[in-house]
Amino acid sequence: MSKVIGIEYNLKDANTGEQLDSNVGGAPLEFISGKGQIIPGLESKVIEMAENDKADVLVQPADAYGEFSEEAMQVLPREQFAGIELTEGMTLYGTGEQGETVQVNVKSFTDEEVTIDYNHPMAGKTLMFSVTILSLRDATEEEIQTGVVGGMAAMGGGGCCGGQGNDEGSCGSEQPAKSHGGCGC
Repeated sequence: MSKVIGIEYNLKDANTGEQLDSNVGGAPLEFISGKGQIIPGLESKVIEMAENDKADVLVQPADAYGEFSEEAMQVLPREQFAGIELTEGMTLYGTGEQGETVQVNVKSFTDEEVTIDYNHPMAGKTLMFSVTILSLRDATEEEIQTGVVGGMAAMGGGGCCGGQGNDEGSCGSEQPAKSHGGCGC
């Protein structure tokens, strides 16, 4: 049976100790188990926990956002970025070959070329989540069918706003619905 799980988390880079994300003190991140709404390495541990349990969960890149790939770097002509005031490190969004939204990071640029990176910002990172299970319940049939916590009625009959599952476990903006992307992204 699918569960609706609400978590509070603090996310750090396990190798550097750098704080990457947190929803502590904010709204819990709620997701439906088995729907791929958070990264697999975190979900596989969280689904074994009970309400009020706390744990540190180490997630390797293969179970998070994948390894960093040099092939995901691309050099494009500057004219493809006409009208955009470029800065190194900025995130741009575009449309991929299948019409999907893609996120790229501007690595560098000159007057002639722009180097962009299609890797997820957390690709190649080993992640350490400090997680607390704040809520845990069986998902309703509507939640299982729609993939929306609270069902479509909770969304006013509209669509899923802010759901986080894509093939990389990311919500699209590197951030899960109710916080940042480390967790569900």
